[in-house]
Amino acid sequence: MASNAAVSQLADRYAAALFDLADEQKQLDTVADDLRALQQSTTESEDLRRLVGSPVLSREAQGAAMDAILKAMNTSTLTQKFVGLIALNRRLFALGDMIAAYLAELARRRGEVTAEVTAARALNDKQISELTDSLQKSLGGKVSVEHQVDPDLIGGMIVKVGSRMVDTTLRTQLSKLRIAMKGAS
Repeated sequence: MASNAAVSQLADRYAAALFDLADEQKQLDTVADDLRALQQSTTESEDLRRLVGSPVLSREAQGAAMDAILKAMNTSTLTQKFVGLIALNRRLFALGDMIAAYLAELARRRGEVTAEVTAARALNDKQISELTDSLQKSLGGKVSVEHQVDPDLIGGMIVKVGSRMVDTTLRTQLSKLRIAMKGAS
């Protein structure tokens, strides 16, 4: 198994190549939307995670499965070719890191800060818009919100921006209360 540093370097190289191609073809946003949708699908589907991480499936089987999935998702030809190439090169295990690197580079070039938001339930478009506006006001710049769901949080959300984190989850509040109660007895 490759080390985290090696996977990160590999992901950065592939993401940079995809970014250059997308920029050249004026498809930066199209590819970003495709990658976000693929990332969301991977997060939601255990079967897709197994497909991406499987060392036993042949490169042809992985490539064919990913091609069918991407076509069903109506992704761009560039995204389909890119994922096909990484399947052919047996690099699907690093797909999540490649997506993150591509989106980070896009945000960096646009002067955006990325806020990673984890909520107990899926946020609707209005909630994401309000959260984005609030973060932009407090941070004083463009903010891109990456949203994911973790039902174990019970309620509330965790917002990470760079090295800063705000945790308003019910799970954390209950944990603090439990610790306080132990100290009081």
